[in-house]
Amino acid sequence: MFQKVFNSAVVYLKEVRAELSKTSFPTRELTIKNTIIVLAFSLAAAIFLGALDTVFSYLLNRYII
Repeated sequence: MFQKVFNSAVVYLKEVRAELSKTSFPTRELTIKNTIIVLAFSLAAAIFLGALDTVFSYLLNRYII
């Protein structure tokens, strides 16, 4: 039973290695560029949502509470 599990694990690892050899990874420059884009959009979303929160808090305190 142990031999069967061991053989299955070996086959699995060989298949993983074969698939990884087919994979193309992004270059360092592309990774940096995409990271900057994600950070910029995250910052823009945070500013937008913070502004909405401020406006709605002001309106709620001014006219409802």
